[in-house]
Amino acid sequence: MASTSNSSKRPFSSSTSNSKRPFSSSSSNSKWTYDVFLSFRGKDTRNSFTAHLYWALDRGNIKTFRDNEELPRGEEIAPELLKAIEGSRISIIVFSKTYAHSKWCLDELVKIMECEKEKGQKVFPIFYHVEPSEVRNQTGIYGEAFNNHERNADEKKKKKIEEWRTALRKAGNLSGFHLQDR
Repeated sequence: MASTSNSSKRPFSSSTSNSKRPFSSSSSNSKWTYDVFLSFRGKDTRNSFTAHLYWALDRGNIKTFRDNEELPRGEEIAPELLKAIEGSRISIIVFSKTYAHSKWCLDELVKIMECEKEKGQKVFPIFYHVEPSEVRNQTGIYGEAFNNHERNADEKKKKKIEEWRTALRKAGNLSGFHLQDR
């Protein structure tokens, strides 16, 4: 996962080695592996907004984790991703139009909100072409996503859906950035 800062072909997770990182402790005993964890729906923003955000953070020597498309995908969130979330000082969540359609993104969000509560992680939402109230209240496009999730859901799945709803309400109530047509 580590990359060299001189590489012209860089992986999606950064491990910038500059010791002047503004958010990291210079101590090797720091409880944070990353300064920032980016949560986003790749289909919506990987090659546009999130790519620009990632490179801006990287240029500022902010050690940022952005998932690699090669991480194993399945029903459960990958252990590598859980470790990256737990080991990040800050999480930036890019709520885009199809974020709530992704079970993977919603599972990440639940973990992020747990880390905010239990580890004091800072969480900054970015509402990218969606209204914060859609996220908070699961209306509009987010309501449609939940209608899809709830179709034919068994009891176990209904419990998970309620966890997702709670995490979205909490994150949607955080002060964040609302980006439209930029």
